[in-house]
Amino acid sequence: MRRSGHHLHRANSKQGAGGLKGLMGRLSIAVIVLLICTVSLYISSTSKAGFGSASRSEIKAEELWSPAKSGGWRPSSAPRSDWPPPLKESNGYLKVRCNGGLNQQRSAICNAVLAARIMNATLVLPELDANSFWHEKSGFHGIYDVENFIRTLRYDVRIVESIPDVRKNGKTKKIKPFQLRPPRDAPISWYTSVALEKMREHGAIYLTPFSHRLAEEIDNPEYQRLRCRVNYHALRFKPHILRISQSIVDKLRNQGHFMSIHLRFEMDMLAFAGCFDIFTPEEQKILKKYREENFAKKRLVYSERRAIGKCPLTPEEVGLILRSMGFDNSTRIYLAAGELFGGERFMKPFRALFPRLENHSSVESSEELVENVRGLTGSAVDYMVCLLSDIFMPTYDGPSNFANNLLGHRLYYGFRTTIRPDRKALAPIFIDRENGRTAGFEEAIRRAMLGTHFGGPHERISPESFYTNSWPECFCQMSPKNPADKCPPDNVLAILNSRLVESQRDNDLDVSTQSNSTTSVGK
Repeated sequence: MRRSGHHLHRANSKQGAGGLKGLMGRLSIAVIVLLICTVSLYISSTSKAGFGSASRSEIKAEELWSPAKSGGWRPSSAPRSDWPPPLKESNGYLKVRCNGGLNQQRSAICNAVLAARIMNATLVLPELDANSFWHEKSGFHGIYDVENFIRTLRYDVRIVESIPDVRKNGKTKKIKPFQLRPPRDAPISWYTSVALEKMREHGAIYLTPFSHRLAEEIDNPEYQRLRCRVNYHALRFKPHILRISQSIVDKLRNQGHFMSIHLRFEMDMLAFAGCFDIFTPEEQKILKKYREENFAKKRLVYSERRAIGKCPLTPEEVGLILRSMGFDNSTRIYLAAGELFGGERFMKPFRALFPRLENHSSVESSEELVENVRGLTGSAVDYMVCLLSDIFMPTYDGPSNFANNLLGHRLYYGFRTTIRPDRKALAPIFIDRENGRTAGFEEAIRRAMLGTHFGGPHERISPESFYTNSWPECFCQMSPKNPADKCPPDNVLAILNSRLVESQRDNDLDVSTQSNSTTSVGK
């Protein structure tokens, strides 16, 4: 009202207090203000009216096949301030055992490298707990390119494949690491106090288990960039994994664009979420038993969980989201998933919407693939295909390390498009549909999806993980408004290399001086 009153006052002073012309001017302005208010109220009410909204969506499916707009940002995890090479004198050896699946282990490896840097320790090649989770023994050597791992991180930490024996008083002695269990999300101070003290005392420490054992949010951009160097540069899969993955991608792309979907409709996730009611009584028994054996006791009510978006999307719901966004039945989809719980009856509606569904076995049937699709290797192949796909869609990115790491990797890989459903916003729309209220369903889906990021740079807000969104620490701008966002110089690797060479030369001089001194004493 103040704004309309202001306009009326201006009209009054300009036209004068009397006369028909002035009166008509004032009335015209009043009518315009009333019309604006009416339209505003109408838009406001319709925007909250659910399915009945007449507002049009701005999502264009054909544009999503290209990467998201970067806003002038580009990925860069190289150091931007003074980053000295590893100190000459190591405080000891750091050994860790990374538990969980492939991507939980991947995060743990990043944390292990950072912990070694923080403590000025020599990192022993991390152990992968493959046997207990995947029932295989491929280990770090079987999954990752060890030579690339050590070479890429040479400016950051010293890495050895095993703890060497020490020779003292003419005898060879093995160093026995002191075993420690780090607190979950331990702060840097724990590593520089408790862990470092034990390392200096024993010469080596063994941290196990080592999953989520270092806080993700650290107020040091250089430390965060080191995590990105590990995750996106040092951790390169073995050549045979890259070869199989690229073969699958090439065959999929021969027929145009393709989308990858991580369909997390699996027993462990459904049991964790407590979403049982859509299953048969026998299936519910299986889920409840799995939950009792693997998760803490907690009262979970399906209707409540469903209403707040805590249940994984069903395959049919995934298909309905995509169709509402404008993708048709010619869309080629690669499915990265374990065994779907409930089987074919849940997949049938999805396949009816999108018949061109593929997985690694249907695309690539070579003997090499058949021998390598199980365990960590199979997960690595799925990871690479999803990374290289034109669009990636996780259906449950809560505690899913696979989805979360891929979201972060695709962001770093050039803001590649992701479709990240907001399950909380979508839940009431699907519930209304199940109750027969279907008018405006597709428009409501599109409106809910407009609130997502589609792979572009965006602020990281808890509980979003650093491994899901490393912006802005691991990105830079050529012409930044903030000097802290400026890209490092093009010759940054040459600078780091010269520092490393200089450090090694100084170390060699120290060793030579000590040797000469010892010889002189002997004479």
